[in-house]
Order: sequence, then C-alpha cells, then structure tokens
Amino acid sequence: MKNKIIGMVAGIACLSLVGCDRSGGGDGQVKVGMTVQDLSNPTWSGYCQAIQKEAIANGAKMSYVACESNVSKQMEQIENFVARGMDVIIVHPADPAGIESACKEAMERGVKIIAWDDDLENADMRWLIDNHDLGYQVGKEAAEFIKKVHGGKAEVAILNYPQLPVLLARGNGIRDAITELAPGAKIVAETSAINPDEGITKMETIFQSNPNVKVVCCIGGGGSVGANEAAKAAGKDAPDFGVFAVDATKPELDAIKNGEAVKMSVIVTGTDEDVASTVYGFVAKLAAGEELPARVYRELIPVTIDNVDQYYKK
Repeated sequence: MKNKIIGMVAGIACLSLVGCDRSGGGDGQVKVGMTVQDLSNPTWSGYCQAIQKEAIANGAKMSYVACESNVSKQMEQIENFVARGMDVIIVHPADPAGIESACKEAMERGVKIIAWDDDLENADMRWLIDNHDLGYQVGKEAAEFIKKVHGGKAEVAILNYPQLPVLLARGNGIRDAITELAPGAKIVAETSAINPDEGITKMETIFQSNPNVKVVCCIGGGGSVGANEAAKAAGKDAPDFGVFAVDATKPELDAIKNGEAVKMSVIVTGTDEDVASTVYGFVAKLAAGEELPARVYRELIPVTIDNVDQYYKK
C-alpha cells in the first residue's frame, strides 16, 4: 500500500509539472504552437503556412493562430497552447511587455518559447531584426531612387505602424535614411498601415492631399501591396513613382517583375521556405533539449528587378 501511494504521488507530481513529457503524449511527436499578430498580412500567413508544412514534413504537429493585435487574446492563446501540451510556442508579440507573464508561466510549465522580432525577457531564444537598420535599408534604396530619377528632390510618404515598438524603430530608420541621404526630399505624409486594405485606404487619402507624392516607403509588405494597388488605381504607377518596403511577399515580387510601382522590398532571411527551414530547425533543437544562442539576428536582402528571379516562385 505504501509503494502504491508513493507511485500515485509521483504520478501526480509529474502531471502537475506538465513538462515531464510534452512530446505528443509520449509518442515522440513534437507539437508546436504559433501566435502572430495578423494573418490578413500576407507576410505572416505565408510564414505560418510554410512553417506548418515544414513541421508536418518532419513528423511534427503545428497549429497557428492570430490575435488581431489584441494582447489579452494573445495571452489566452499562449495559455491554450500550454494546456494542449505544446512543446514549443513561437510568439510574434502584439505587445511585448503585455505577454511576458504568459510566456514566463509557459516556461515554468516546461514549454520552450521562441520570441519572433522582440527581445522578450521570458524566452528561450529570440529571433531578431535590427529594425532601425532594416528601415534604414528601405530609406537608403528610396533615397538612391530619388537622386537617380528625381535629381534628389521628391515628395515622400511613409506608411508606418508606430503602435508596435519594433515597427516604430523601423519607421524611424526609414525617416533617418531619407533625411540623411536625400536631404532635398520632403516627407509630406506619415500614417499607419499594416495590411493591404489599410495601405489602399491610406494612400488614397494621401494622394488627395498630396498629389505630387512620388515615393512611398512602407514598414511592411501589407502597406506596400496596398500602396501599389492605390497607385495603379490612380494612374500613378509610372517609372518615376516608387514604393519601397519590407517583406518581399509574392504580390510585391509580382509587382517588381511586372514593372509596377514596387521597386524594392527587403527580404529578411530569404523565402518563406528558407524562413520555415530555419525556424523549424530552432524548434527541433529546443524540443530535443538542446541549448541555442539567446539572440540570433536575421539577414537583410534588398530585392529589386536585378535579383527578383532568385526569390520569385510562380
């Protein structure tokens, strides 16, 4: 009887820790959860689908959700992933400070946390971008276009997203590059746009107030796609009109190849498949108990008409 009681206590202790065996209930299958801000953004939908495909190809199970930039919803998503026995949770924070407690609790339950884009305190590893440098790269390419096509003088609009610290830094980088490298240019409008619908709406408004805008710099592919569509609708997608952005999504690469308004978009790490392979590599190592560097910074690659075929897939 005494041995039976000891066995029961040990079993309860293991269940309470949850982390005694998180690999698919003991079947060895790695389980991954991913929560991002917004799946209407083609960048994130592409990443999530590619990572899920990579996970399945490696015998793992992967679920992804969007929190619509709602921190409370994202906290609930993290808690649900923990309750479902995920081994690794990938988090693209809606509000870094707001989800620290949820990530901490997950780690205490034995779950590994990968922080995407934000240097969270409570994470096993952080996959980061120097966002000011990334924005500066966008602004640098735009400044070169302004000097080459417009003699150094042009009206510029910036589609930013200051609601998130990392994107605020990216927008600041764009502004710094334009100011420093094309001092004759004038930034006439700045407004937030994170997805294509916002990009279209905001650019329509900008064109009404500033019809001479010739350059648009965007912090992400969502705003870029919207700006490109708005430029086409307004009949402004001429060789002297340029959109410069980040993400190099399929619609952006289509626009570059077709000679539309998008002239350059920075791809970070590589294609969706490159990203998926890299991220799942982190997942597999963490799930196997391996240690990874606390911080890994990503490569920034400008994509233009000169190298678009290297990253384009039909």
